[in-house]
Amino acid sequence: MDIGTISILIVVAMMTLLVLGVPVAFVSGAIAVVLTVASFGPNGLFLIGARTAEFVGSFELIAVPMFVLMASFMEKSGVARDLYNAFHVWAGSLRGGIGVVTIFVAVVLGATTGIIGGEIVLLGLIALPQMLRLRYDKKLAIGIITAGGSLGTMIPPSIILIFYGLTAQVSISHLFLATLVPGLMLASFYVIYVLGRCWMTPALGPALSAEERDIPLAEKLALFKGVILPVLVASGVLVSIYFGFASITESAALGAFGAAVAAGVRGVLTWTLIREVMVQAMRTCGMVFWLVFGTNALIGVYNLMGGIAFAGDVLSGISDNPSIILAVMVGVFILLGFFIDWIGILFLTMPIFLPVLIELGYDPIWFGIVFNLSMQIAYLTPPFGPACFYLKGAAPEGVTLQDIFSAQWPFIGLQILALTIVILWPDLSLWLPRLVYG
Repeated sequence: MDIGTISILIVVAMMTLLVLGVPVAFVSGAIAVVLTVASFGPNGLFLIGARTAEFVGSFELIAVPMFVLMASFMEKSGVARDLYNAFHVWAGSLRGGIGVVTIFVAVVLGATTGIIGGEIVLLGLIALPQMLRLRYDKKLAIGIITAGGSLGTMIPPSIILIFYGLTAQVSISHLFLATLVPGLMLASFYVIYVLGRCWMTPALGPALSAEERDIPLAEKLALFKGVILPVLVASGVLVSIYFGFASITESAALGAFGAAVAAGVRGVLTWTLIREVMVQAMRTCGMVFWLVFGTNALIGVYNLMGGIAFAGDVLSGISDNPSIILAVMVGVFILLGFFIDWIGILFLTMPIFLPVLIELGYDPIWFGIVFNLSMQIAYLTPPFGPACFYLKGAAPEGVTLQDIFSAQWPFIGLQILALTIVILWPDLSLWLPRLVYG
């Protein structure tokens, strides 16, 4: 059987199993095993084990559980609640002010927690009832939570970019710097949209009541007391990475230790909290690593069969225009985002796309930011839309899944705008790494 037919059968098998509800990690892993046995016999299964062991042996991979531990300590110790309480009192008489504060808090949480599911759930529990109480438009409030909560992948430290860096074999520190400006740009788009809509239609986002605005300055400043140390920990981690004081892995380990110390200073570091943090970290890492094992095994077997070279030739043959090939790649990212998680998309596409992309003269650091922005769209788009389902689990009674899905479209439009700008203006993401690292 030729490699073209095999490629079609792999796609059909994957789509069938995904529609049947089989997790993508087991889908890709099962197909990898079947392909290996059919092509190389039972002894070929050692190839899967060897490839998995090689990937797991990467020292930089240790940063993932360390950053997850740091995020779990931040989340469980109440940082999100204190951040929101510290900032929302400054919204004042600004229409849409609570929405803007929520986006700002989401950006800060992205730098301190970075776990998208946890961030959206926290904002759904803390900020969404507050906005609904103030009679915010339901869809606007929902969109602020899901879009703002998804910003965690655009604000370093980003787990997506760690895995992209390992796959593309590029500097993770460069990726963290490259995503900073596009991430803040996307957040500013959300802020402008919220303020613009509430300025045109004040009823969409009423200001705080006079009683809630009338808080002495000393009390407002006192609310920051509980969040100063966690924010300093996150800032210290990023500074140590950017300026080369420590490697990604070392910085992640220091961040996890610093987050535990911060929880102790806050007086919440108990054995119960430690157990909850460890369980959450193991569940998160277990889910991610199983996805990695399955997709990595499938790509390894497919490569040995000549599949990646075949797919690269097909991709290169689409057009002589590099822009069209790039557009097809981004279209594939967005299309796959309707059905599978980012880790599956990353490992299934990058071994095929990256060699073609580099041959066309594109920068792999910049392409990592393009991929990251594409995954922002995938977080919100139905039917998969993980951000929507995260919020549904934490939303107050009366907020339906239909409400959540229908609230995403304006924010998806803003994400597409940001993606287009980064594609047309690569220096927007590359100037900062060049400035710092030369």
